[in-house]
Amino acid sequence: MNDEELFKAVMLVRENAYCEYSGFSVGSALIDDQGELHVGCNVENSAYPEGTCAEANAIGSMIASGGRRIVTIAVAGGHDDLEICTPCGGCRQKIAEFADSDTRILVMNAEGEIEEFRRADLLPRLFHLEH
Repeated sequence: MNDEELFKAVMLVRENAYCEYSGFSVGSALIDDQGELHVGCNVENSAYPEGTCAEANAIGSMIASGGRRIVTIAVAGGHDDLEICTPCGGCRQKIAEFADSDTRILVMNAEGEIEEFRRADLLPRLFHLEH
């Protein structure tokens, strides 16, 4: 799956976001080490901050399906139109848990251009327990 196809999945799942409070809909799609696609959208809750982020939901889907490593993860969000939407701090740590230094983290900016990051770009000096 190429980046364009991955972002098509992001934009489709973003339409399902439940963002009744912020109005900021986010979609995420990832490819795991088995080549499988997993998607997620943000789901808000009136008991703020009990909602879940799109990235967390995509990662949860990957884990539930037996995946354990993110090869590429893509994120796009905004109010009505796209806005720059990098993963929040919590999601950066969640991504880091299942990523390695080669994992591609893709974000679509307001102009529809893809920006690419690596784990260390978004979470330098990450916290990680050794198994």
